[in-house]
Amino acid sequence: MNFRALNHEDIEVFSEAISAFFLNMTHESAVVRTAYLLDGSSAPLWSDFNGMIDVSGGFRGSITFSAPHGMLSQVLQAIGEREHSVDRCLDVVGEIANMMSGRARRHFGEELAISPPSARLRTLPPSVPRATGVPFAIPLRWRTHEANLVVHLDIRR
Repeated sequence: MNFRALNHEDIEVFSEAISAFFLNMTHESAVVRTAYLLDGSSAPLWSDFNGMIDVSGGFRGSITFSAPHGMLSQVLQAIGEREHSVDRCLDVVGEIANMMSGRARRHFGEELAISPPSARLRTLPPSVPRATGVPFAIPLRWRTHEANLVVHLDIRR
């Protein structure tokens, strides 16, 4: 089976989605910077909390949102959540990854099968990548915090 890598329009869907999440949920914009390729020598972008979605169907790979604890605590505060526990932070990164995959499904079509989100702490290693193409990192800043959305998808031609 032949697969193709993501193109500029595909990446733009994710950049717009992560920007929309912060604006809609917190009423504050995130500054989404230019996406870049993560080459094989780069360490995986793995932060305090990491929400992941595996994709399949006509695709293979994953979408991961990685963010520091301080950012997630402030997001929870901004949405009116009083509890800022580890479990609530894990819920937030999982929900952001889930939202990103939902946007991807609208862009790529129903053939994109998504798994339920999983969330991991920094202390757990990243999952083994299922895609063979080069992953894209989409860095963003919200308030004073940096986070990354990593899109690692191969698309069946």
